[in-house]
Parts: sequence; structure tokens; C-alpha cells
Amino acid sequence: MIKQCENPLSQSESDLISVYRELLRIRRVEERFSKKYAEQEIRCPMHLSIGQEAISVGISKYLTNEDHVYSGHRSHSHYLAKGGNLGRMVAEAYGKLTGCCGGRGGSQHLIDLEVGFMGSTPIVGGTVPLAVGDAWAAKLKSNGCVTVVYFGDGCFEEGVMHESMNFALLHKLPIVFVCENNGYSVYTKLADRQPPRKMSDVASAHGMNTYNGDGNNVLDISEMASDAINRARSGEGPQFLELQTYRWLEHCGPNDDDDLRYRPVGELSHWKDRCPIELLKVKMFDEKIITEHLVKNIEDEISKEIDDAYEFTLNSPNPKPSQMGEYTYA
Repeated sequence: MIKQCENPLSQSESDLISVYRELLRIRRVEERFSKKYAEQEIRCPMHLSIGQEAISVGISKYLTNEDHVYSGHRSHSHYLAKGGNLGRMVAEAYGKLTGCCGGRGGSQHLIDLEVGFMGSTPIVGGTVPLAVGDAWAAKLKSNGCVTVVYFGDGCFEEGVMHESMNFALLHKLPIVFVCENNGYSVYTKLADRQPPRKMSDVASAHGMNTYNGDGNNVLDISEMASDAINRARSGEGPQFLELQTYRWLEHCGPNDDDDLRYRPVGELSHWKDRCPIELLKVKMFDEKIITEHLVKNIEDEISKEIDDAYEFTLNSPNPKPSQMGEYTYA
């Protein structure tokens, strides 16, 4: 049986520094992707989570390698926060044989079974019932493990989402549903797709224990995640988190798209002022937990790690045409 965990963000200054480092690491990895994309060597679609990093970091602090995570198309932060191998993720984006899917899946298909990241797919809602099945297996095995599934506000409009929540409630499964509500499904804002309500209220109407909060405040997320994961692990059934956040870049791709004007004027700048990394950084400077020297050291360490991942990738072989038939079933 896996032991319940205390709130790691209340234990020591080193925990806060570790969380800051992970937030910054995810941001810098994705910024490098954005920069490299223009070189035309990454040929797969790519959905970046810049601006949304706090959710996966705040939640993953409570998960072990035995706990399982599922994700969708915008999965880089979920994969990295769960401990997924950076080099193999970069290699996958470049279509290399050493990628986490052998170069076959690209950015939207990530997996690292060693750390419990079970997979991501671009089909909206596609991994939700898989995660529920995973949680059912965990309950049947009585192994104390928890399953987490990430999805966006657009996914909440899929029928499979509600069928899955119903099944999870019926069987009181150890699963945490995490809705990253960034306010848009591609270019269509939430108010044009759903009535004025909280999605967590709909989940509550299903009978689920729910949380609703600031998806850019990693400390608030940490508090909600600690309670939700411990409840799921202790047999209280499925939990639902709705967290408000915002993607800074285009839906799919490495560029800014504010010129398309589907976002109200000033909305992007408002959310950039609420950058999850800066919010934590300011707090840590105010409390004298971090210094400019330490920030520079963290930046240098992350830059070196990313450089190493790209060196690994560029030195990795491409798949051979003769391997095209592998892993296919007919």
C-alpha cells in the first residue's frame, strides 16, 4: 500500500526551490521547442503549454512512479512533471528511433512507463476512458495507486467524459479528473460553447467531490491536489479539479497569434502578468528563499540539460523504411 503524502510545499524552502526549478524547466524546454520549430526539423504538430505549467507541477508532487497519468494533445508539461525522460521526448518530436515512441508518434504521443506516464493522444477525450479503466484495475488489485487524467475545457463537452465520470463514481474508483480550463477550444471561447457555469459544478451534480481554483498559483494547486489525491488513494472515490489557466501561444504551433483577434484586446497581457513562474518567484524573493545567484545557477543547469537532450537527439538514428511494418496489426 502506498503511503499518503504530506504537503511537500509546506515542509522546507528546498521544496519550494524544487517546484520553481520544475516550473522553469518546463517553460525553457517549450521555449526551445518554439525556437527550434522554425528550423523545419520538427515535422509533427506541437501544442505548447507555456503559461499553464503550474497545474502539472503542483499535482505531480503528490504522485509516485506507481501512480499513473494520462494526457491529451497538450502533454509536454504533464510528461515532464511526472518525470518523463527529456531526451526521449525531444527525440520523439524529431522523429528519431530513440524517441519515447520510436519516432512514430511525435509530440502528441508521449509515454514513459518507468515513471507511470501511460500515454497521451491527440483525440479529444481519447485517454479519459483509458484512465478510468486503469483506475478500475488499481482498485481490483488493491494496490493503493491513483490515476490522474488531464483534459481541457473542450474535452468536457464530449459524451465520453460524462460516461467515464459516471462509471468512476459507480465503482468508486481512485481517479483524479483534472480540467485545465484555459478558456478556449482552439479559437472558440468558452462562453460561445457552454452556458455560464463552472464545470466543477456539473461534476458535482454527477455526485463527485470537486475543487475549483487558480491554475496559475502552484501553491493553491498543491493544496487542492494534496487533498484530492489523498482522498482518492484512501478509497473515497473519484475527485474533480477545475483549474483556470491560459495558453500564451497559438493552439497548435510555436507562434504568438494575438494578431488573429479571437482573444479580446488585453486578455493575453493580463494573463502574462499572472505568469505562474513569476508569481512563485516574487513570493520566494519576498521571503528571501531565493537569490539572483541561485536563479542563474538554476537557469544554467536547465540550459545544460536541454542542450544535452538535443545533442542526444541529433546524434540519434532515424527509423529505417524496413521498420515501417513493426507494431502494426491487421
